[in-house]
Amino acid sequence: MNMASIFAEPKQLPHIPRVVQELMESFRGDEHSLNIDDISGKVAKDQSLTAKVLRLANSAHFGVPRTVATPQDAVMLLGFGTLRTMVLASGVTSAFSKIEGFDQNVFWKDAFSIAEISKWIAGFTPEADKDTAFTCGMMHSVGNLLIRMFYPKEAASIDQAEAMSSSKRHTLEHGHFGYNSADVGAELAKRWKFPEIIQNAIAQQYLPENSEEYSKEAGIIYIARYLKRAHDQNLSEDEIVAGFPLQVADKIGMNVNKAYSDLASLGELHSGLDSLIED
Repeated sequence: MNMASIFAEPKQLPHIPRVVQELMESFRGDEHSLNIDDISGKVAKDQSLTAKVLRLANSAHFGVPRTVATPQDAVMLLGFGTLRTMVLASGVTSAFSKIEGFDQNVFWKDAFSIAEISKWIAGFTPEADKDTAFTCGMMHSVGNLLIRMFYPKEAASIDQAEAMSSSKRHTLEHGHFGYNSADVGAELAKRWKFPEIIQNAIAQQYLPENSEEYSKEAGIIYIARYLKRAHDQNLSEDEIVAGFPLQVADKIGMNVNKAYSDLASLGELHSGLDSLIED
């Protein structure tokens, strides 16, 4: 069950639309070299993708003043960054087939929450791009899905072990497989031709626990996961501050004092992407 076996048959891997890969170029600093009309036109040619994007754009969350009828309208009314997020989320969530016995709706809601918290953290972190942080957060756990697709019995066994012990999932995965979901997710991001900044963020997200070298974006994911757990456990602001991973925050240059003053807003964060996974 080495990791190479997961990627041995490319046809069995999840596939994303070509336009999603092209949009990833904008995270390499090439946004202005993209032809926005061309990208919008390519989105429009994918009927399924267009339907999902328009459903999102017309949801109450985005509050546009008039109906968004085309991807071109979405760019004009919401901006390129928002359209890009919608297309990426639509393409990635659609790439994975249903996994029997696993609630993917809950999985993606958690991923979108981590993405939104990552974006929030980036706002307090010098030289961190909010849209990049959001995408890293959204993608951080896709390796978990891939492992479940290829090794469902083993994943279920790890679920049970995780529920019965204090060991962290990635540690259990490594003990069972010799690699963890972060390794798998980073390799999938590489196969999908995502930029290295996203590949590295996924691959390095657990390294802060070992004080190893990691990227700013990996540190953001690490803190976002802490804040998500704190929110799920209904911790008070004082409790969140007491347990805050200050060493990681210091390494990535996060202004924690300013962030502490805005902790109340965490409960109000919402990506607006949940309709993508509604039946």
